[in-house]
Amino acid sequence: MNSVPKSDGLLSVAQRLPPANLQAEQALLGALLANNKAYERVSEFLAPDHFANAVHGRIFAAIQRRVEAGQLADAVTLRAEFEHSGVLQEVGGAAYLAQLLSAMVGIINAGEYGRVIHDAWLRRQLVDLGETVVNRAFGSEDELAAKEQLEAAEQALFDLAKDGGNEGGFVTFGRALTDAVSLAEKAFTSGGGVSGLSSGLRDLDAKTGGLHPSDLLILAGRPGMGKTALATKIAFGAAQDILRRTEEEHGPGAVPRGGCAIFSLEMSADQLATRLLSEASRISGDRIRRGEIMQRDFDRFVEVSRDLSRLPLYIDDTPAITISALRTRCRRLKRTRGLDFIVVDYLQLMRPAAGSRPENRVQEISQITQGLKAIAKELAVPVMALSQLSRQVESREDKRPQLSDLRESGSIEQDADMVMFVYRDDYYLKMQEPKDVNFDNGEKLQDAISNWQARMEKAHNRADLIVAKQRHGPTGTIPLFFEAEFTRFGDLDITHGGHHDDY
Repeated sequence: MNSVPKSDGLLSVAQRLPPANLQAEQALLGALLANNKAYERVSEFLAPDHFANAVHGRIFAAIQRRVEAGQLADAVTLRAEFEHSGVLQEVGGAAYLAQLLSAMVGIINAGEYGRVIHDAWLRRQLVDLGETVVNRAFGSEDELAAKEQLEAAEQALFDLAKDGGNEGGFVTFGRALTDAVSLAEKAFTSGGGVSGLSSGLRDLDAKTGGLHPSDLLILAGRPGMGKTALATKIAFGAAQDILRRTEEEHGPGAVPRGGCAIFSLEMSADQLATRLLSEASRISGDRIRRGEIMQRDFDRFVEVSRDLSRLPLYIDDTPAITISALRTRCRRLKRTRGLDFIVVDYLQLMRPAAGSRPENRVQEISQITQGLKAIAKELAVPVMALSQLSRQVESREDKRPQLSDLRESGSIEQDADMVMFVYRDDYYLKMQEPKDVNFDNGEKLQDAISNWQARMEKAHNRADLIVAKQRHGPTGTIPLFFEAEFTRFGDLDITHGGHHDDY
């Protein structure tokens, strides 16, 4: 005779009933029908969908609708409402509504019963999520590779934690005021009015007060404007600030708890490191690549790299990274080494969460920017994302970027706390050099060349950082110093026309 093998915990999952507490549901509904004030105890976190019994969910929805409309919700009014809509029998009839009253609990316990119901709902969601993960792993969705399945599961768990948790609620005004005063004190004691993390650029810090936690910053520009170089400069400045603060607090040589993460989707980690070395040592990256450097250049290289290696900078060069993978890596970095600033280069190369299928590119970018803003808020760090600009800039007479030039602009502009454009006049002026064929005599050509040279001279080593949107401060243009040879940005010394910058 064949005996049925004893099932272990995993095999018996299919035979188990989903987590639910029907008695708690009945007791809570009874309390709500007996005293509508009990609704205040559960209204913030409980919804009709959270009830395991669909009939209970329907009754709760009716109570919710009446109470929020300022009407009485008891067994009599609900019976009349259900009778009128022809669903009285579907909710168990008048007898069931009366039975609920006998199961009621006191108003004081309503909140506890509500939490029991919510907890059971969360557990059911976890069971469903686990089932989806298992089915996908067995091949129900062949188009999702194992790595993508991992990301999809992570994203689903994150969404459940974000939407299913009920951590929200009010912060007292006193607490909010204390936080505001401590920020103001930080800016006051730092001397330069910088309450956030320093960007390493004096005039940018003056306009923004530094890089602030939970902010999503967008840095946009046309190809060739130096977006990556500027973002690298800002990450470098922030890393220097973290190191300086650590040494002030714990003494020279202290290892910083915190750092800057750079997600470089376009350039490899070694290319980015070479660019940083080139900027800091002032040796052209082009010469480094071709090996055209002298011994003294190489010695300078080694010396600078020794200083740079102490900076808390972390580079991830995974191409086409998804928003969920980026979140996971940032969480891990924050937990293990600390994290103060995130740079993403660049937005349009990212992919939305695995398993999600946005209908179009605009929706996809919207999902990514919302995800980045959520990461900034969750980890309480500033996130800077680089973005491409649409080609319509090139067709205009005035090439200065505007908010409407942002690719898939609606969502980017809406989700960002700050939008900046990097613009270099000399980039476009170079293309406008007067040609012989356009002039019928030499004198006109000479005048045009002189005029062009004067404009080139004025634009030489100049770049503009246009702050087009800022939630917490003024907009405007910040002039910057730019060295094309090293693709290097710095502070502009307007008095002497040069720059003063130690980096």
